[in-house]
Amino acid sequence: MNPELNNVLNQLKPISLKELDRVKLQDRTDTKFVFNADLLPIILSEISDFYSILEIDGKRTNSYRTLYYDTKDLRSYIQHHNGKANRIKVRFRKYIESDLNFLEVKYKNNKGRTIKARSKVASIEKELTEFSKKFILNNSFSFFNGNEVIPTLWNNFTRLTLAHKTLNERLTIDLNLGFESFSNHTAKNIDHIIIAEVKQEKASVNSDFIRVIRKHHIRKSSMSKYCVGTALLNKNLKQNNFKERILKINKLKTC
Repeated sequence: MNPELNNVLNQLKPISLKELDRVKLQDRTDTKFVFNADLLPIILSEISDFYSILEIDGKRTNSYRTLYYDTKDLRSYIQHHNGKANRIKVRFRKYIESDLNFLEVKYKNNKGRTIKARSKVASIEKELTEFSKKFILNNSFSFFNGNEVIPTLWNNFTRLTLAHKTLNERLTIDLNLGFESFSNHTAKNIDHIIIAEVKQEKASVNSDFIRVIRKHHIRKSSMSKYCVGTALLNKNLKQNNFKERILKINKLKTC
């Protein structure tokens, strides 16, 4: 981590994992922003009076490893690409520092809300157990059967998690993003970009982060890590509707 970013992180007031439960927001609206990593220390400095940062065992950055599941014909990817309003994503996520693993099913409905169900598991599964198959079936609104999904994409990143001091709002900031195909191990890093996500009970511009981000002329930008990673590693896939996002990733590299 660069010294400037580390210095800004140390200026933020820490919050514990238990305290973060105040803004769990499993049923929520998400607003995403994508920008060049060089801007991150500046933006964090400007919001430092309004947010606390999650600290675990003295660390304010947390490492994540994710394994996404999809059908053989990549139905989850295609649904998102085609703009289907009601869609599902299935993934295992490992919280490296705390050595916790979860199976997660995320449902995005046609009203823009994200509903997440998750269950603690022993480890990331490269082959689904019967328990995991049932969990997927019971929480995917009949979109997927646990027997029809397979592992498709690895994703690694570092996350900063912040909670607003007075509002019911959580902010995640993902950096050092990297992807690897499960089947052929091709890999791609996009560590020059930041994906920030404001999580709120109801979508509102009454957010100090959104106010600051707009001051830097950064507009909200939907970007699924799963879909972008899949598109970057599979050039032959249908991806016309993701071209704008991929062009933005490449453009930010030259900023």
